[in-house]
Amino acid sequence: MKYEPDWWVELEQNYQKTMAARQGLLKEHASRIFFQGAGADLAARELMEMLLQFLCQRYPQHFALLEDCTVFRNELLCTTTNVRTIPPLQVIFDNVPEDYAIMLRNEDDGFYYLRAAMVCSSVGWHVGQHRDSPLSSIHAHSVPDVDKMAMSMDRWFSKMATDTPVNRCSWGIEDWEAMFSSPEVHESWERSAFGQNPGDLTVADLKLRCDAQTLRRLPLSGAVVFNFKAIFTPLEELRDEPFIPALLHKVLLEGKQNLITYKCVDNVRRVAMEALEKWAAEQVEQGVVPKDWEVGTLEESPFFLGWEERWRRRQGLA
Repeated sequence: MKYEPDWWVELEQNYQKTMAARQGLLKEHASRIFFQGAGADLAARELMEMLLQFLCQRYPQHFALLEDCTVFRNELLCTTTNVRTIPPLQVIFDNVPEDYAIMLRNEDDGFYYLRAAMVCSSVGWHVGQHRDSPLSSIHAHSVPDVDKMAMSMDRWFSKMATDTPVNRCSWGIEDWEAMFSSPEVHESWERSAFGQNPGDLTVADLKLRCDAQTLRRLPLSGAVVFNFKAIFTPLEELRDEPFIPALLHKVLLEGKQNLITYKCVDNVRRVAMEALEKWAAEQVEQGVVPKDWEVGTLEESPFFLGWEERWRRRQGLA
């Protein structure tokens, strides 16, 4: 999707709570969440400088660079950071509520490798497992069909310009707000919170997880940087979004099996599809959706009819 520069980093009302949770994860799982390898110093500092400048311009009431831009003031956390003495990635982690991964091109083989990262939102894996790994292998054992895209991804990275960042969003359906969770860390790990008692699962437990991502090349270091954040929405909110229940039901029903299994476990899929089918029928009965509508991608994808009015109302702008 087209990149919207004003939304590179979004602050939400739970900012302080999120930052505290991230610090707690770092204390408990430092090597699994945070690392910086050799050769990433310039990229890390460049990313820090870009982010701090962005925060100060986008949210001037909350952030400021002082003392000839050597001190960063965070009014939301009531902290002051000397950016000359604190490592750049630590400065980012202490102030920005999003995850980052820095990829650098290896001159020997031309492929991109993960050279630095801070990731608190991984489920079923952790970033420490992929330290210094090539792009092609990072999701090789977890993301379906990624092997078919490996070469094209590296080629696309090599051609990416500094002035053409992009946004993308991956999604899944979960029965809990899954954040940092890994089989290596948690005994008897299961992706589903209701894995032992699937019959107790109801639609009220389900959440649509969207991992909003930005991908951009840094102008000085040439590094390619991912930043991403997990956003959870109760699945029940889709009930009054025109066309969406029928569309998501079709995807879960007809989608490629390995992809759908990756996006939601079987008991979650079953409960979600029952609810979505019911809501889709309701929308037809209420006249919200035409009876002869052929289920397919919406013209305003990925948005639904009336999304802006709802968004403005929730933001207190309407």
